[in-house]
Amino acid sequence: METKKKYLSRSEALLKLMSYCAYQERCHEDVKQKLFDLGVYYEAADAIVVDLINNNFLNEERFAKAFAGGKFRIKKWGKRKIIQELKMKKISDYCIKQGMKEIDSEDYWSVLNQLAEQKMASLKDKNLLVKRSKTAKYLAMKGYEMDLIWDALKILV
Repeated sequence: METKKKYLSRSEALLKLMSYCAYQERCHEDVKQKLFDLGVYYEAADAIVVDLINNNFLNEERFAKAFAGGKFRIKKWGKRKIIQELKMKKISDYCIKQGMKEIDSEDYWSVLNQLAEQKMASLKDKNLLVKRSKTAKYLAMKGYEMDLIWDALKILV
């Protein structure tokens, strides 16, 4: 049985995207993908994105701040991973810089130390060098900077 794809009018698509953006912060790239999924392309998609920006449903600086703050607080990601993810979403360098201001340096250091302690404690290996190496690899995968990782590991003896 074949289903016919329903095409949305511009106003219907705009209403759907307003709801989509009101639910949580979105970046331009997510909105464009959603429009393509809905079957809206080219000039119509661009016009809807412009309408969303003009009506303040879409704001990449606000998105970058929410994304950076949320990923750090909830998932405890490091700055390198957050920046990489924002770049993959085609966020501008300016917006990335603004988003990174959401991460307090004291909180960042505190979370890094907490993660390092937890990881070191969870490892069963007796060899301290192996434990440090595994902990450093774990923290690097979370997106923390290597110089900060080694500073944190020096404290943990």
